Amino acid sequence: MTETLSYTVPGMHCGHCKQAVSEEIRAVEGVESVNVDLDTKLVTVVGSGLDEAKLRAAIDEAGYEAA
Repeated sequence: MTETLSYTVPGMHCGHCKQAVSEEIRAVEGVESVNVDLDTKLVTVVGSGLDEAKLRAAIDEAGYEAA
């Protein structure tokens, strides 16, 4: 079953931020797509069997914190 999860990541402000967060999240099992909107600071993840703890850890690994 496909699900969508969204996270606000206030620390993102540039293309490098967007790329770092996207790469880390894409590495998480079950992730099908990632959309990062720098204007709204919103990260939207689509996939199946998503593990919220792993997604938050991926954002943390990229150097950011999900609000």
